[in-house]
Amino acid sequence: MHVTVDVNQHVKQRDGALDLLKWLALLSMVLDHLRYVGYSVDLLYVPGRLAFPWFCLAMAANLARTPVAPTSGQWRYLGWLLLFSAVSEIPYRMYIPDPDTLNVLPTLALGLLVARGWRDRTLQARLLAACAVVLAAVFSGRLMFGFFGVLLPLVMLLVYRRPWYFALLPGLICLASNQWQVLYYAARLGNPAAIPAVATCLIAPWLGLFLLRHARGVKPPPMRRWAYALYPMHFLMLLALRQAIA
Repeated sequence: MHVTVDVNQHVKQRDGALDLLKWLALLSMVLDHLRYVGYSVDLLYVPGRLAFPWFCLAMAANLARTPVAPTSGQWRYLGWLLLFSAVSEIPYRMYIPDPDTLNVLPTLALGLLVARGWRDRTLQARLLAACAVVLAAVFSGRLMFGFFGVLLPLVMLLVYRRPWYFALLPGLICLASNQWQVLYYAARLGNPAAIPAVATCLIAPWLGLFLLRHARGVKPPPMRRWAYALYPMHFLMLLALRQAIA
């Protein structure tokens, strides 16, 4: 008996909307970090509030679309995050003036463990998730976006296939991870970026979900593993720009 196999059915199609979300998150991050080049551009803080929740949403989307059973790909995902967490720390401290936290990748790595522990109910995954929660609680002050930032990928995963109004929950978690007390105090002092930043934190998850659901026809350049290197590289490029215009 002759069996015809359609090889295309075994090829996982790239999600153009997900690639677009990652590129826009990267752009938002670069805009945010342009505040430290040397000019007074505090309003760039507002679009910068999109970057972290959109990276968390991209992580949740990847988890939601992969098998529940542990795979080597999931461990590679964590490994790349941990590797570039270490690689990025020196460029991060060279560029950001007087940083009081680590770079953002340790937060994302812990967030990945928490979200995967919820989805994968094996003992190993649950223990790693519990350890990640404890580390996030103990070292919240040293993590960018703190304890709530570690929880955000899980909350994104929980609402990923829910109706749009469920996005209010990750919006609140996003606001909490961005130190809402500081933003509230800044708003009372009349800071023009504070209130738009609060609004951006609240709607960022909804905007990201809207993009994933309604931009499936776009085909931006795929963001593959090489994109991890863009994180430390953008610090070095902005540092060179700051020195050139000094």
